[in-house]
Order: sequence, then C-alpha cells, then structure tokens
Amino acid sequence: MNLIISGTNRTNSNSLKIATYYQQELLRKGDDSWQILPLSDLPETIIGTDLYGKRSPLFEPIQRLVSAAQKFIFIIPEYNGSFPGVLKVFIDACAFPASFYHKKAVLVGLSSGKYGNIRGVDHFTGVCNYLRMHVLPLKIHIPSIQEELDAAGRLTDLLTIKFINEQIDEIIRF
Repeated sequence: MNLIISGTNRTNSNSLKIATYYQQELLRKGDDSWQILPLSDLPETIIGTDLYGKRSPLFEPIQRLVSAAQKFIFIIPEYNGSFPGVLKVFIDACAFPASFYHKKAVLVGLSSGKYGNIRGVDHFTGVCNYLRMHVLPLKIHIPSIQEELDAAGRLTDLLTIKFINEQIDEIIRF
C-alpha cells in the first residue's frame, strides 16, 4: 500500500484534484496500490492531541496507513513561499522514525503563481532528507494551477500531462 498525501487541509483543494489525477493515472497504468490521504481528514484537535508522543483514537487509523505505506506522493501547494504548516504538523504527529524512515517520497509542487512552488518543494525535500526518505529526483512543479485545470478538475495542458506521465512511469519503477 502507498499513499498520495494531499498536502493541505483546505476542502475541495486543487491539491486534492491533482492527487486524484495521480491516483487515476497510476490505476490506468496498472498500479492499484495507491490510496489518497487528504490532510482535511486530520483530526481538528491534532495540535493538542497527537504531538509530542501523544496519540488520539482519531489519529490512530491515519498512523496505521502511514506505517503500512512504502511510497508517498506528496502534493504540495505553495503557502507563503513554502509548504502548508498543516503538512509539517502531519509529519510531526506521525511516529518517528518508523513512519517515514527509508521509505520513498515523490514530490509535486503547485501554485497559483508562475513557479509551481519550487521553494516549498525544496524546503520539503530538506524535511524528507532529515527523515531519511529516498526522494525521487524528478520533481514536478505545476504553476498557475487555476489555468491548468478545467471546470471538472482535469488537467488540460499537454506539456504538464507529459511531464506528469513521465514522473508516474518513474514512480512505478521507484
């Protein structure tokens, strides 16, 4: 089992749309081992109940998913020139080092601006390195996300689709 982490707790986010796209494309290529974990599913009380070694009954099923996963795709929207704080809270709430130690990470940045969250993906790469995750070198950056998705949430830019498909092929081999 593997996880696609939609890296924001914003409901109906573009990150979740991209996560769904990745899951569908992986399934289309024969890999049905991926499950989406939207951070909007985190307990609202996570800061008070699941940090610093504490574990709530609400976070326990999430921890089991993370512990069982071998690969992660992190869909990382740009928040204030980096990645969302809720993504860091999620990482901090997970058991260390067992949750991520020597597991594989794939990083996808997106933004409403023109750089596709390059800086945030670089910041998150540092977190992954600290966790001793193996990061796929091919990182995707999707700029102007609002122009990349149609009304149904489907990607429309052929060049973006080409690069994502190349990354997905590498994910399957990774």
